Amino acid sequence: MSDPLIHECNNFVVLEPGQPEKLLNADETILWLESWLSRLEKLPQDLEGHASLISAARRLLDTACALEVEPGFTLQWFAVRLDPPGS
Repeated sequence: MSDPLIHECNNFVVLEPGQPEKLLNADETILWLESWLSRLEKLPQDLEGHASLISAARRLLDTACALEVEPGFTLQWFAVRLDPPGS
């Protein structure tokens, strides 16, 4: 189950091996995940039942912070808050 506070964060730091970190908003992060999911030969078992890759990407964003694309190549994303609470 995802932490409810994650839904208050609209920005994510995304990490790809060998690339500089990127700061993306939630929609951009979902599209980034969708792009990577589309490259996989087979979706992870817990994402197979989703009607679309966007739906699978949203589920992944809500429930995980890493995706192993191939052995030794793992993507990571972390929710970040850019403004202090109550700003």
